[in-house]
Amino acid sequence: MINIDGTLLAQLVNFIVLVILLRIFAYKPIMKMLHDREAKIANSIESAENDEKKAKQTLDEYQKQLAEARLKAQEIIDKAMKRAQQEYDASVVQTKQEIEQMRQNAKEDIVRERARAATQLKGEVVSLSMAAASKIIATNIDDAANQKLIGEFIEKLDKNKLGDLSC
Repeated sequence: MINIDGTLLAQLVNFIVLVILLRIFAYKPIMKMLHDREAKIANSIESAENDEKKAKQTLDEYQKQLAEARLKAQEIIDKAMKRAQQEYDASVVQTKQEIEQMRQNAKEDIVRERARAATQLKGEVVSLSMAAASKIIATNIDDAANQKLIGEFIEKLDKNKLGDLSC
């Protein structure tokens, strides 16, 4: 059985005093430290959440800026390609005009050369005719002799050239 005597009462008083002392010196500081730590952890979590939100916003802004930069770069590339194509087309047109001008000049040169060659050929024919006529007159013989003389004169001429002109 349980004996209720003076020791139980002393133990009860000791226990109550111990609880009061522990509450004053241990429980309140420990609870205060726990509350402070809880507040510090809550603040850290809140700060981390705010930092995460800010990081997300910053990441979103950077991604938007990167997308804009890519669009601008693509626009610049497209403009450069268009400008290069225009310059190429202009160069092709200019080259075609130059070629056409060269053809026209060549045609004009050919016409001039033909006219000059024809004039020179006429002069050669006249001089050859004069030379042949003077030979015929110098040795005026019969028709057969004239034919033979003209044939010999023509044989003396170079078969590939008539004067200075190529045939």
